[in-house]
Amino acid sequence: MRRVRALLGLALIALVGGCVVGPDYVRPMAVAPEAYKEGDKWAIARPQDDAFRGPWWERFGDPALNALETRVSTANQNLMVAEATYRQARALVREARSAYFPTVTIGAGYTRVRQSDTLGSLAGTAGARPGSGTSNFFQLPIDIAWEPDFWGKVRRSVEAGQASAQASAGDVETARLSLQGELAGDYFQLRTLDAQKQLLDATVAAYEQSLSLTRTRRAAGVASQVDVAQAEAQLKSAQAQALDVGVQRAQLEHAIALLVGQPPAAFALPASPLATAPPRIPVGVPSQLLQRRPDVAAAERRVASANAQIGVAIAAFYPTITLSASTGFESSGIATWLTWPSRFWSVGPAISQTVFDGGLRRAQTDAVRAAYDASVATYRQTVLGAFQGVEDNLAALRILESEAGVQDEAVAAARQSVTLTTAQYRAGTVSYLNVITTQTIALADEIAAVQILGRRMTAAVLLVEALGGGWSDTELPSASEVTARQPASARTP
Repeated sequence: MRRVRALLGLALIALVGGCVVGPDYVRPMAVAPEAYKEGDKWAIARPQDDAFRGPWWERFGDPALNALETRVSTANQNLMVAEATYRQARALVREARSAYFPTVTIGAGYTRVRQSDTLGSLAGTAGARPGSGTSNFFQLPIDIAWEPDFWGKVRRSVEAGQASAQASAGDVETARLSLQGELAGDYFQLRTLDAQKQLLDATVAAYEQSLSLTRTRRAAGVASQVDVAQAEAQLKSAQAQALDVGVQRAQLEHAIALLVGQPPAAFALPASPLATAPPRIPVGVPSQLLQRRPDVAAAERRVASANAQIGVAIAAFYPTITLSASTGFESSGIATWLTWPSRFWSVGPAISQTVFDGGLRRAQTDAVRAAYDASVATYRQTVLGAFQGVEDNLAALRILESEAGVQDEAVAAARQSVTLTTAQYRAGTVSYLNVITTQTIALADEIAAVQILGRRMTAAVLLVEALGGGWSDTELPSASEVTARQPASARTP
């Protein structure tokens, strides 16, 4: 009984007074500018617009896009892979945490033994009691083994696992945001092609009228066959362009189908030309970006995990202390097997220390320290990349907005040129080549205007993605949440 009390006292010391080796985690510093270089040139500063409200894609005011975006989180297979990886990371935390507790095994055994007659005879000649045929042996052992966490190895392992699970949760949100952004980008590209197809269809109709006019003038003898041939060539070229748009549109439609978890054959989007300009996106200040980006949060949590692994490696330099106990019942007869006189027990601690390993532990410690340095550099690079993404798309939106204004003026001038040149052709003062030239320029200007609008929408989507899509690091699960066992109802089917 005294030994049991001694073991309990030793266990209490291990839990209460045990130290934790290795450095405590300190979040690495990351340089954040006071303001975005492009922010004051494009974004309108409004205090009430410093954060997203609701799903970010709703800012674009497109019901079809809203319906598609809600399907990404429930049907996309790549996102399900990320979520399954997160659940695996949570399970690994519980696996590491299990080392806090002793291992208890219980078993039952029965052995029937018959001794050798020869062995019995020899034993008898030596003065021992000879064997007497067969005998039974019943056992019910209970073994307990525990390695107290004196040096904090288990605590550091749990700490590393929790940080890794939190990083995995950030990866899930990064994947979700990336897929949502990819869907919105593909969607607006498809709508841009719809607008381009609408423009080409209208152009084909206008060219058909020009061809009819040219044929009429040819029949009246005021136009040549060359004019008719040129009008036919121009019409066929426009028709070919209208058909060619269908190739890219079909591919984008197929890509959207995969993003929402459907086979392309079962998915279709009716044509709807892009017409609206991108909305204003709340940018905020650069320091907020560190809390908005899930990839930045994941990179920071990996730094914490790498820091904890240093403590795990350092703990290997300290002695290993193991407490073990064994008890149960054993008897040669089943009638007396589970009786008090048949009990047995043993208890005792053990301590071991590696005195020579050829530099193994030192190399392992150097390796985890290098891994920590790498994770810090990766974190800081992720932060820099986040700032670059915001600046890139702020600049793109600012420049494209100015370009769109100039391009709209070019379209208006080209349309007026077509009207004037066509009137001159009707009056016979210019050749049909002048009409073709002005119409070609007008078509190119109008296609460029549509494409600029599509690029503006894509840049707005990329800006939202660069800003984190309204996500906040407060949504990252806590250490206790990643440790708790996930209910079956919350798992992905």
